[in-house]
Amino acid sequence: MDIQKLFDNDVPAWLTANAATARRVGAKYGFNITGDGGGKWFLDLSSTGPQIERSAGQRADCTITISAADFETLWGNLAAGESLYYSGRLWVSGDEMLALNLRDVLQRIKTAVG
Repeated sequence: MDIQKLFDNDVPAWLTANAATARRVGAKYGFNITGDGGGKWFLDLSSTGPQIERSAGQRADCTITISAADFETLWGNLAAGESLYYSGRLWVSGDEMLALNLRDVLQRIKTAVG
């Protein structure tokens, strides 16, 4: 899986095509994907968005930190997020409830991009 392509190309294309749906989430997210092929991104799903860009220290309501290998597991099965979280392999800082809202958006993106 090419995580950088997903966040740099596929997610922005989905946001452009589904702006109203994305804005309804009403939150800003940080992604910190560690290891080879990872990176940091800022995802704005608030009324000022939607947009995604490489993180430059923007303030997120919820930040998710996960290794690239574990992100691939998560992307393969979004329901695995809970087990990754409870096993200490996925960290959430900020408003943890917003992480649950993100699962629906990720599922929609995954369905659209394959």
